[in-house]
Amino acid sequence: MHSTTDHGPDGHSSARHESSGGHEPPGGSAPAACLGYLELLARGAPAEAYEDPAAHTAAEGGVPAAEQGKQLALRIHAELEGRRRREAELTALFETVHDLAGLRDLDDVLQAIVQRARRLLGTEVAYMTLNDPERGDTYMRVTEGSVSARFQQLRLGMGEGLGGLVAQTARPYATQDYPRDARFQHTLPIDRGVGEEGLVAILGVPLLLGGREVIGVLYAADRRERVFEPEQIALLRSFAAHAAVAIDSTRLLTETTQALAGLRAVNETIRRASDIHDRLTELVLRGGGVDDVTRALAEVLGGRVEFRDSVRFDDVPAGGAPAGGEASGALSEGAPSGSVPSDGVPAAVERSRRDGHAVREGGSWVSAVSAGGELLGALLLHGHPDLDPVDQRTLERAAMVTSLLQLARRSAGEAEQRVRGELLDDLLDAAHRDPHLLRDRAARVGADLDVPHTVLAARLDRAPDAGAPSDAGTPSDAGTPSGGPPGDAAHASTAGAPHDAGQAPDEAERQRLWSAAAHLAATRRGLAATRDGGLVLLLPLEATDRGTGPGAPDSGDPGPDSADAVSRTARRTAAELGRAVGCPVTVGASVPVPSPATRPGSVAAAYPEARRCLDVLSLLGRRGDGAAAEDLGFLGLLLADTRDVTGFVRRVLGPALDYDRRRGTELVATLDAYFESGASPVRAKDVLHVHVNTVAQRLERVGRLLGDDWQAPHRALEIQLALRLHRLTGALGG
Repeated sequence: MHSTTDHGPDGHSSARHESSGGHEPPGGSAPAACLGYLELLARGAPAEAYEDPAAHTAAEGGVPAAEQGKQLALRIHAELEGRRRREAELTALFETVHDLAGLRDLDDVLQAIVQRARRLLGTEVAYMTLNDPERGDTYMRVTEGSVSARFQQLRLGMGEGLGGLVAQTARPYATQDYPRDARFQHTLPIDRGVGEEGLVAILGVPLLLGGREVIGVLYAADRRERVFEPEQIALLRSFAAHAAVAIDSTRLLTETTQALAGLRAVNETIRRASDIHDRLTELVLRGGGVDDVTRALAEVLGGRVEFRDSVRFDDVPAGGAPAGGEASGALSEGAPSGSVPSDGVPAAVERSRRDGHAVREGGSWVSAVSAGGELLGALLLHGHPDLDPVDQRTLERAAMVTSLLQLARRSAGEAEQRVRGELLDDLLDAAHRDPHLLRDRAARVGADLDVPHTVLAARLDRAPDAGAPSDAGTPSDAGTPSGGPPGDAAHASTAGAPHDAGQAPDEAERQRLWSAAAHLAATRRGLAATRDGGLVLLLPLEATDRGTGPGAPDSGDPGPDSADAVSRTARRTAAELGRAVGCPVTVGASVPVPSPATRPGSVAAAYPEARRCLDVLSLLGRRGDGAAAEDLGFLGLLLADTRDVTGFVRRVLGPALDYDRRRGTELVATLDAYFESGASPVRAKDVLHVHVNTVAQRLERVGRLLGDDWQAPHRALEIQLALRLHRLTGALGG
């Protein structure tokens, strides 16, 4: 093969290739062959057709070869452009599928879909609206290319505008000039939003779930007139299908996540219930108490758990409100000091006992603790207003365990108190018991009979107009010992039987008094029993109150300060029992009793004095008070078996006597002359042979030493008696 070069008229050269054989190429001339190849390429002919292009080329008569080549080239260009467009569309759809597979944030996925739709369709704006089932309209969810805030916040009613019609009919709609298109229901808000955004041509396709349910609309829009081709509508529908899948997948994922969270919450609740069940079982097996139950329940359920004893609700009738006003009673374990149940709590306890389930009262839950129809107390869960059924059942199970613990505690307490009562009865009635046996019996109940004690007589002592029967009269069981609780059959007539709904209020108060006294004796390492229509307690004096007598504080002898210790013990006991019962409890105390185990008869000897003090307190109107004989002034001399005249004089005149001894004054003599002269300072100055001002100054000093009320009738009587006894003991050399 060789080539030759021809020079044309314009001086340019052109190359002409000739075959070595001098033959024309297949199919004729070279231009014809080229056109044949282009024709094959434009038609997408198979590879074997290129061996003889002339056989597949139909010559167009009268059409220049250049024009034919141009047309073929344009056809090929259009085909290539379409393929590039389809490749971009497939790539965008593939990326969208990839986004869905990764299930990123829903907002990101929807934003990417809108961006790709805008880019591939070549529109200026793309956006998406979603249906709002609650409001019955559709709202703007995602926008791309929008510049109008009004448009971005637009809401369309069903059937309104192009989008509303798409959402209502589930069919795509397109318009090349929306403002002038009369096919759609135009509304002022929609037209304002579209006009502010400047949109003219709009295409909207529905977002379908399952081919039926429309959840929104995907749009492509331009700010100029434009006709959307079927391929573009199909492409936008593909993006809309992916958007619907993304929204549905996110919804399903959210529902699944919520379901899993619910299952985790249920599993956690079941775990907590199992945990509290195991812990409560362990508490019962190892003999735990109510405090252990409340602590375990608070840890498992959260909030604050409180147990209130049955004495807080004994007067609650079937209707709910406390009888006679606000309930009162002893504070239970875990109850805050001074708290009183609100009006709603007793009623809630009654509802819980009647229904057998925990009930809500305000921001708390209440579960009655009962056994055999008897109310033993209530568990209150505070700070936990929302309680699911499993946790509610946990609270009810804890109440059942608490009732078992309370019954066990009551049985053990009754057995222990029976032992305590029998021991105190023996000390009161059998003065010749073996000291070693007494010590052994006392040790079994935690008492120590080798330290100083005091005997206390106590009884309910309502005022006469309070409606409570007085115990001051001769009781029907006077002198009858009672080692058991008031509910014992032998003593039910005087000390009160166990409380139930049919008993009178005074019997319920007697039961409360006995329960409180038994608890007090147990906590103070003392003894308690019922006797003479009331109670008798034998309580040790606190180690810090026993004074410094021979061998004190470990010896059985009371110290010089033990009298004050007895008075404090009597007042404290009266106050604690009164709070427990909710009505006045009067307490009379005896002189200190040295080691009861060593001198058993001293307990029986001290009891009458405690009873006399109790009677005198009632006669003096000091109901609800506690006192010993020495606290009753000159009456104490009449009540006490020891007749401690010197102690009485010291208690009444001690400060004045000490002042005279230290300073060499005559305050006591002046005081004696003042009363002997009929309480006249003028006559007293003649007896004392001093100026009347001196008498006045001495009496003023007396008032500062003895108290401003030294001239009050009851004080004046005590002072005059003490002055007489002081003169007598001095004359007798006492």
